Amino acid sequence: MKTAINMNNKIVAFFALFIMTIGASAQIDRSQPPVAGPEPEISIDKPEEFTLKNGLKVLVVENHKLPRVSYSLRIDNAPVATGKKAGIESLIGSMLGNGTTSISKDEFNEEIDFLGASLNFGISGGFASSLTKYSDRVLELMADAAINPLLTEEEFDKEKTKLLEGLKADAKSADVIAGRVGSALSYGTNHPYGEFVTEETINNVTFGDAVAFYETYFNPNHAYLVVIGDVKYKDVKKQIQKYFKGWSQSVTVNTTVPKPNPNVQYTQINFVDVPDATQSNLSITNNVDLKMSDEDYHAALITNNILGGGGEGYLFKNLREDKGYTYGAYSSLGTNRYGASRFNASAKVRNEVTDSAVIEALKEIKRIRTEPVDAQLLKDAKAKYVGNFVMALERPQTIANYALNIKLNDLPQDFYTTYLQKINDVTIEDIKRVANKYFKEDNLRIIVVGNGAEVLENLEKTGIPIKYFDKYAKATDKPEFEVELPEGVTVKSVLNNYLKAIGVTDNSETLKSVLTKYEATTPMGAVISEEKRLEGKMVQNMFMGGNKVMSMVMTQDGATANQQPLPENMTNDMKANAGLFMELNLVDSESAQITAIESIEGKDAYVVKVSGEVISFMLYYDVETGLKVKEVQTTSMQGQTQSQEALLKDYKEYNGIKFPETRDANMMGQSVVFKLMEVKINEGVTEADFN
Repeated sequence: MKTAINMNNKIVAFFALFIMTIGASAQIDRSQPPVAGPEPEISIDKPEEFTLKNGLKVLVVENHKLPRVSYSLRIDNAPVATGKKAGIESLIGSMLGNGTTSISKDEFNEEIDFLGASLNFGISGGFASSLTKYSDRVLELMADAAINPLLTEEEFDKEKTKLLEGLKADAKSADVIAGRVGSALSYGTNHPYGEFVTEETINNVTFGDAVAFYETYFNPNHAYLVVIGDVKYKDVKKQIQKYFKGWSQSVTVNTTVPKPNPNVQYTQINFVDVPDATQSNLSITNNVDLKMSDEDYHAALITNNILGGGGEGYLFKNLREDKGYTYGAYSSLGTNRYGASRFNASAKVRNEVTDSAVIEALKEIKRIRTEPVDAQLLKDAKAKYVGNFVMALERPQTIANYALNIKLNDLPQDFYTTYLQKINDVTIEDIKRVANKYFKEDNLRIIVVGNGAEVLENLEKTGIPIKYFDKYAKATDKPEFEVELPEGVTVKSVLNNYLKAIGVTDNSETLKSVLTKYEATTPMGAVISEEKRLEGKMVQNMFMGGNKVMSMVMTQDGATANQQPLPENMTNDMKANAGLFMELNLVDSESAQITAIESIEGKDAYVVKVSGEVISFMLYYDVETGLKVKEVQTTSMQGQTQSQEALLKDYKEYNGIKFPETRDANMMGQSVVFKLMEVKINEGVTEADFN
């Protein structure tokens, strides 16, 4: 390898010297652009193929550059709806690849690790890879796992519990809700692509159901095995015949894939209210019937790329770079051999610009349908695809995937050898024609998942008709945002009740400082979060492995992070959290308001929102006890929104004041449980801590 690198360096140096010599001795006409070189010739080797008597089709690509081999198994069944047992495929899929009827789960996984191999399965197939010298044994294990999986009721119950826990964790995720509602409305809940998993459908699945599903659908009837790497065709053929010949066909299930829902008759907003959403999830979509074999395919790729394929797309340039509404705005135009796919333009935007983002996105969709695309932009989009295509050809997997694509999508044999020519043949007129065919400006679903109390009023001003749906795509009435509070309940009363519940009111005259330390165990080691508070001041320190990794100081004069001053608007927002207790600052503040009553772990809580320009807070106080049970801090800057939330549990008294013993935090999508390790009242804090 070192020799190859040195040789490459010499070649680069030689050409650099050659170019410099030419530049010194020849006059270059810089008024003329350089002439483009010839298009690269595409020559794709055809994989060697054979088929077992049981129907398993095998494609072999020999590549001897590295002593490795991989096996990709594809079960090519038509999509099937599982209805009241939705999720059964996930349950049985998660059980595959964990032992066989002759090898226990632990022994199986230990051997895979010992061989330095990888092997995993799902209900639609599996993948294995290893060094060539272990390939025979790895292939044998893969075949055994596919044909004789170890399916036990104990393992089934474990997987069911994990899946149910995952559903609970995702219950309030705006991203999960948007994906579920978007698919259900577009395809229909009875369509394989539109149905969704719920706690009820998972509980409907029995162990017997899961085993029967495996026996019906996991078979060689429509299976492909792609072998890539340092192997010889004749050897591989013998191995596969040996290990997979015992895989029996099942009775063929004739599946008719239903048609998806028709596109809506007129462009409309489909709104889903998620009261504590910190940003809006936008999805502007319509169904399309586009296949890889269609004449429009290559033009469709380029058209979508120009609209929203990346940083140079219309959507990104407008919503991100020009307006700063979002961290990214993109689009996709799917293909599907069953005639069920979608055009989708998406972005996550700040609540206050939700309506504006919708209008601007629609403007860009109209623009690509009505205005001729810039010739240079079209040229750049083509160049991007050409470059990606040529680079992909360097990977052996590409050759096998292309061969499999030709079979699965009924493509002509020269589909990939003529690919670049068809990309380069796309014209400005093609872009407009394809955009008008697949981007249905007058039949769009604009799915908005967000905080209705903050975004609906402005969405209504757009004049676009709005229909309302719940988190499971069922039509519903417009949500009511007027909070019906018990008589006498105000922000001031809620905050005062909290201060009284934790004992601050009784100790207000003697309370001078507060120090708390929480500790959490993470994969990166122990993490300690320390807070020191004086009146009007607070410092937050984060330690990892005994080292301070973050220090944030807040006073009424300013704020710093790791000794760097923070922007003025951020500093102003953070002042609400400076001082002995945040609630002391908010009792008489006009920035705090009660927005809802929500259930937190089965108990009602008043939701107090503290609005800020950059940072906002959502604080949840138990209706019965007055204690704070949850807090969420959201930061929105440069089109990006990030939230940190924590459940506060197990209050315990220290020197007359109660603190939560547990802070169950969600940080960057991961649950981190902090336990209270130290509390000091009126000691351990000095003015020097805030310098």
